[in-house]
Parts: sequence; C-alpha cells; structure tokens
Amino acid sequence: MRKSTKFSPEVRERAVRMVQEHRGEYPSLWAAIESISAKIGCVPHTLNEWVKKSEIDSGAREGVTSEERERIKALERENKELRRANEILKLASAFFAQAELDRKLKS
Repeated sequence: MRKSTKFSPEVRERAVRMVQEHRGEYPSLWAAIESISAKIGCVPHTLNEWVKKSEIDSGAREGVTSEERERIKALERENKELRRANEILKLASAFFAQAELDRKLKS
C-alpha cells in the first residue's frame, strides 16, 4: 500500500515553516499545528509528523534523518539481494557437486 502524496514538498516545507514562525503566538506547539493544518487542509497529526521530521533533519531533535533512512533502505535492499544470490550459488554448488559424484560412480 503506497502513501498518498497529496501535498507537494513545497507545501509541506511552507507549512512547517509557518508552524516554526508562529509557534510563539499559540499557547502550545499542538495549538499552532491545529490552526495551521486547518488552513492548509491536512489533519494535525500529519503536520505534526512533518514538523518532527524537519526537526530531526535539522538536528534539533534526536532520531534518524531522512538521508540516513534512505541509506538504510538501500543497504537493506542490497543485503536482501546478496542473500538471494548467495542462496542461488549454494544451490548451484550442491547441484554440480552431486552431478560430479554421480558421474564418478558411473565410471
């Protein structure tokens, strides 16, 4: 199941910037997020996730950055592919070893 990309990266960046700029005008971060999310047409939880991701990427909050997450995904894909190739090589090796044994027995 793929995530819907209803909002462009520009809209996301602008919404996050608005939250950061107007944070002091509201009693809490959540109040700012609720107000701004209503203006851009998304649910507050979504905007909250965008804000968290932005803070992580900028180093203001602990967590795995988007760049690191992409690198991890690429390494996991490569690892999976290498495991698959290794399994194929093991099966091929066993097949040819058995064929060699059968040929020696028939001689």
